[in-house]
Amino acid sequence: QLESFKTQVMQICTPSAAGSTGKSVTEQQVIEKVRQISDENQQSREREKSLQKELSSRLAKEKEVSADIKVFKDSLQNLQ
Repeated sequence: QLESFKTQVMQICTPSAAGSTGKSVTEQQVIEKVRQISDENQQSREREKSLQKELSSRLAKEKEVSADIKVFKDSLQNLQ
């Protein structure tokens, strides 16, 4: 079962690494691939958090600019 699982994992991750070449996949290869995927997942989550913060910051600035424009328009109308 373990060998079958390792082969399936490696076929999904790198089709040429298992099954098609007839090579046996080692537990270490599977562990390394799972770690790599986990690391990539963590990096993606961190990037997503960073982008969310940037987006929130930009939206806040946009609201501030919109409010300033409204005040400016109101002031212009009052002057006319």
